[in-house]
Amino acid sequence: MAKPQHRTYSRQNLEALELLAQAIRAGRIGRKITIREMSSRAGISRSLLQRIEDGDPSCAIGAVFEAAIIAGVSLFEAEPDRLQTRRAALTEKLSLLPQAARKPRRVIRDDF
Repeated sequence: MAKPQHRTYSRQNLEALELLAQAIRAGRIGRKITIREMSSRAGISRSLLQRIEDGDPSCAIGAVFEAAIIAGVSLFEAEPDRLQTRRAALTEKLSLLPQAARKPRRVIRDDF
């Protein structure tokens, strides 16, 4: 597993990255896709694919997800229709929440 260079990551984050990296590699090998073919299909360099399969946390999430899809790794939901349903539900939830998270203002009570 690759070590982060510029920042620290939680152990849970690194373990999740390692799990996803292993699933991508296993899926690629199971489907008999070479690194060269996979990187070409994903539109990324071979070195980036190798970093993804090493669990490097600095890889772009879009590249990681594309590699996962090509390798047959399920992201969030096994069925694409369920993913769209979840997205719609979260879009609705976000529309009901405030636009940004704000801490409440501190009220100074100076009326002695």
